[in-house]
Amino acid sequence: MTRAPVTLLLTGDVMLGRGVDQILPGAGDPALRETYTPDARAYVGLAEAANGPVPRPAPFSWPWGEALRVAEEAAPDARVINLETSVTRSGAFAPGKEVHYRMSPDNLPALAAARPDVCVLANNHVLDFGRPGLAETLDTLSAAGLRTAGAGHDAGSAWRPAAVPLGGGGRLLVLALAMPSSGVQPDWAATEDRAGVAVVSEPSEAAAHAITGRIRRARRPGDLVVVSVHWGSNWGYGIARQQIRFAHALVDGGADVVHGHSSHHPRPLETYRGKLVLYGCGDLVDDYEGITGYERYRDDLRLLHLARLEPDTGRLIGLRMVPLQARRMTLRHASREDAAWLRTVLERASRDLGTRLDLDPHGALTLRSA
Repeated sequence: MTRAPVTLLLTGDVMLGRGVDQILPGAGDPALRETYTPDARAYVGLAEAANGPVPRPAPFSWPWGEALRVAEEAAPDARVINLETSVTRSGAFAPGKEVHYRMSPDNLPALAAARPDVCVLANNHVLDFGRPGLAETLDTLSAAGLRTAGAGHDAGSAWRPAAVPLGGGGRLLVLALAMPSSGVQPDWAATEDRAGVAVVSEPSEAAAHAITGRIRRARRPGDLVVVSVHWGSNWGYGIARQQIRFAHALVDGGADVVHGHSSHHPRPLETYRGKLVLYGCGDLVDDYEGITGYERYRDDLRLLHLARLEPDTGRLIGLRMVPLQARRMTLRHASREDAAWLRTVLERASRDLGTRLDLDPHGALTLRSA
């Protein structure tokens, strides 16, 4: 029997903490320890000053806006997000950090509204409230039936791929890791007897070999593999040659998709040996609306990535990237003009990787030749 193509929905950073948490029905303690403000509600005020009033409390679906409809219409076989916040009531702020993201467990329905199949936790905010906060995050997500990858109660669970059943008997395996280049502290690394994150110190050949060894041990016939990587700077379009070599080595070793994130705006992408490499998906949900200083990157524009893969080979059949825009702390469809701007910028940034993009009649970005 011929298996149908597999559609994956992939997002960048989903930051339901801080200001976003404050507009939802289960808002937690707004206290912060930032030089800018001691109160998370200040970020709501910035968004309102920029674009108008935000409902308080807003429905749990509010932060996603039109992204939910796009996802439903696409009917993906699996949805993978980078959940970049702790889910905890803890007030034990991790030392040595300027920014802490905390989402109240009472607001978990806001996460569930997107129906994620895997929440990647390998990032630089999941331990913002220490290991007790991480433990509460893991336990809360587990109790809600949400799969996680990239962090755990020990190294074994942090490095264990999440497995999502697919039609035809195969699975989607999601292995997640983070690097210090994204702001992850080295001592956040999980060990045999300590909770933490799956941390890789640098994108080296040896690290790629170790990760692809994990893939080979976990993989079964019919499985597809996503390696999700939190790496690199927050701003800018340049991709280090070492990162490119690392992504290629992951594909050479068995990864079907490299799912990169950390940057606040989309970064270059490519196909390598027929496999999709996203170097930075950009933020999807955050409380940055109204913050100034990086306007040239248009971080108000967000992308939902919809990748169609051959079920037996993992080769990319096609990629649609749906542009959305943050306004009043919700997501709406971006204008065709803004979508065209994104296409031009991403194609220019990705040109050395051989990537060419088109704009379809519905305003989505598509890969010209997968």
